[in-house]
Parts: sequence; C-alpha cells; structure tokens
Amino acid sequence: MASSLLDPTALTGKTCSICERPAIKAFRPFCSKRCADVDLGKWFQGSYSIPKPIDEDPDE
Repeated sequence: MASSLLDPTALTGKTCSICERPAIKAFRPFCSKRCADVDLGKWFQGSYSIPKPIDEDPDE
C-alpha cells in the first residue's frame, strides 16, 4: 500500500507548488515532505497573507 501512496503517476499533470516536480499523492499538492515543510515555514514567517483593504476614513 505504501508504494501506491508514493506513486507519482497518481497525480498526473499536477506539479509541486514549491519546486515544480511532479506531485506525489502522499504529500499532495507537494512532491515531498521537505517541500511541504518549506511551505509551512512560509506560512509561519508570514510570507503568505491575505490583503485587507485599507479604510481611508474610519469615521464614515
């Protein structure tokens, strides 16, 4: 069963969002635990954020 989880053909056409290698089912949408950890580190550092509109006049 473990070999089917690591089969890169399971996600044909999908690539890792960190390194662009083929994604692996066990780590989707990434290719490895390393790339998943890199992404998590980016979240912790605040590299990813959702922009919030700035209110020009908060009294309105």
